[in-house]
Amino acid sequence: MSKLVTTEFENGTLSLTLNRPEKRNALSRALIAEIAATFTAWSESDDVAVAVLTGAGTKAFASGGDLDELNAIKTEAQAVSFAAETRTALDTIRRFPVPVIAVLNGDALGGGAELALACDLRIAAAHARIGFLQARLNIATAWGGGSDLFQLVGPSRALELLCTAPLLDAERALALGLLDAVAPADRDQVVFVSEYLKRFAAQKPQVMRAFKSLAIMHRFGAGPSDKAATEGARFALTWVHADHWAAVKAMGR
Repeated sequence: MSKLVTTEFENGTLSLTLNRPEKRNALSRALIAEIAATFTAWSESDDVAVAVLTGAGTKAFASGGDLDELNAIKTEAQAVSFAAETRTALDTIRRFPVPVIAVLNGDALGGGAELALACDLRIAAAHARIGFLQARLNIATAWGGGSDLFQLVGPSRALELLCTAPLLDAERALALGLLDAVAPADRDQVVFVSEYLKRFAAQKPQVMRAFKSLAIMHRFGAGPSDKAATEGARFALTWVHADHWAAVKAMGR
């Protein structure tokens, strides 16, 4: 049986692919668990500079929760437990020690939109769409995506998107700040993604870890003293690293 999350690692870039194309990469409990296990396993790898999360195929990044499976959740207690379990899984992305970039190869809907926003940055194919469609099923966000949305686009815009549940095309999502880049329709997506990632993969892993630590503290509401201490400690580690002195020498100083 094929793995639900496939991985590749090359030149500092960790690529993870949701591998349920026949189900439009719907987020079953098994897939969610494998996402968490995969990010956790790779979190200790010091040679990773950037991680990329995408979906198999061209139709969907993730089409939301697997409703055929999730229909078995009937009680409030079961719903609370499932929400906590899945939010914890997505926190392995939010807390991953280097930047995680979601590549929307297709639609990110409902829980799939929450998964995309758990990542640090999002780029998309021209045909991709994103939508917090939970209100269309008369449910709320559950996996941290609602909170991520408020941080990303501000309270007024986030509330509007949640309450009206629009399905946004890539250009509209880019204009609203949900996406960071969109591949032109006439551009090869693989080439576009590769060129976008080069700027991240070219950086040293310890430097990327330093910057991501700031993002984690901001996202999870660390206090000023903790932020200052962590930033100072990370600066010191990068300053004394041989890569810093090599860069200084290359600049002729």
